Amino acid sequence: MTSPILSPSYQGSMLMIVAPSGAGKSSLVNALLQEDAGLKLSLSTTTRAPRSGELDGKDYRFVTKEDFVRERDAGQFLEWAEVHGHFYGTSRPWIESQMIAGSDVMLEIDWQGAQQIRKMIPSVQWIFIFPPSIEALEERLRKRGQDDEATIQRRLAAAHIELGHAQEADFIVVNDSFQQALADLKHILAASRLRSGPSMARNPALLKRLGV
Repeated sequence: MTSPILSPSYQGSMLMIVAPSGAGKSSLVNALLQEDAGLKLSLSTTTRAPRSGELDGKDYRFVTKEDFVRERDAGQFLEWAEVHGHFYGTSRPWIESQMIAGSDVMLEIDWQGAQQIRKMIPSVQWIFIFPPSIEALEERLRKRGQDDEATIQRRLAAAHIELGHAQEADFIVVNDSFQQALADLKHILAASRLRSGPSMARNPALLKRLGV
């Protein structure tokens, strides 16, 4: 088993954002990233081909299947999954490097990936984004105009399963008012920075003066 990555010497902390499709997770995360330079979004590794406009190293880290399997077998991913014939994974070395440098890392992830990471890193902060209602979720999915009817129904069915895992999260944020939901995320991020491990790692001189 891969050893835990969170260390008392790491100045940054780690948060996971989980939500059903259409709950507004990406919009909230993007707004939070724009307002907080110390927060970094985890860059996922995938074996699928880049879509139009996607850039390697910005949207995803694109690799061959052979490279992915080699890195997976070497323990380079905190979690990984196969989706529609393509592999996706969360890079352990990237997250470690960011946290050592003092950045806080945020992951947009599904509940299954969150469960995998929680087993390895019990202290990770898990945030679940709720829509105000299933009806509001369906309305948002239709307004996006990205999916056909069958896909919308699949996403709604998946949402019921995903919401059933919300009790595993540390925090619940209801995205009824976007500004309030964003404010709630800021509070959670601020609280995560005050946890003992990251706080002590950022203040070695103070600890020395206090004899801690």
